[in-house]
Amino acid sequence: MSTTEITTVTALPSADNSKKRKLKAILAGGLVLGIGAAVTLAAWNDSEFVNGAFGSGHFKMMGSKDGVIPFENYDTSGAANALSFSDGFNNLSRDEVVAAPYVVHLDADSTYSGEVTVESAAGSTGTDELRYGIIEVPSVAGCSTAALPTPENTVVPANTKFNTDPGEGSFTLDKPVQGNPGANVYLCVLVSATSNLPQDTTATATWKLVAKSNS
Repeated sequence: MSTTEITTVTALPSADNSKKRKLKAILAGGLVLGIGAAVTLAAWNDSEFVNGAFGSGHFKMMGSKDGVIPFENYDTSGAANALSFSDGFNNLSRDEVVAAPYVVHLDADSTYSGEVTVESAAGSTGTDELRYGIIEVPSVAGCSTAALPTPENTVVPANTKFNTDPGEGSFTLDKPVQGNPGANVYLCVLVSATSNLPQDTTATATWKLVAKSNS
C-alpha cells in the first residue's frame, strides 16, 4: 500500500501584501512625525513689560522775624534775616538783657516733618562779653526779656558763649497738612551782657539753624 505525503506549502507574500506593510510602516512613521509636530506647536510663549517712575520728596524750612513779614528761606549767611531785638540792643549796659522773636515752619510742599538744631552762633570780637540763649514761646508776643527758660522750652541754654558748641537742644517742625505750611514754631533769642561789658563796643552775631527731615 503506498502512502501519499502531503506537504503544506507556505505561500510567498504577494506583492500586494508587501505594499500594504510598507504603507502601514509609512503611515506609522507619519503618525510619529505628526505627534512630534503637535508637541512643538504647543510650546506657547508670551511676554509682560512693567516700568516705574520715581521722584524725591521736598523739604524746606522758612523763617520770618515776626510771623507777619512773609516767610522766606534764608539759607546762606550772606542773606541772613536780621532779628528785631527789643529796645536797648544798640545801647547795652552791664547785665542788661534784650530779646528777639523768630518764627519758623516748613513750607506747604514739604513731604516730611523735621527736627531743628542750632548748629552755631558765630560772633564778632565784641561778643566776648555777651551771652545768649534760645527758648520756644507760645507766640511772638510771648518773646520778651521776661520770658523764662524751662527744661521743656529750652533749645540753647541761657548764658551760652558765642563761638562755642550750642549743645544738642532741638525742636520739631510739623509736616504740612492739606496744602498749608507746617505749624509755626516761635523762638525767642535772649542776649545778655556780662558784668564785664566794656563801653563803646559793637558786635555782630549770626545764628545757624539746621533742619533735618524725619524721612
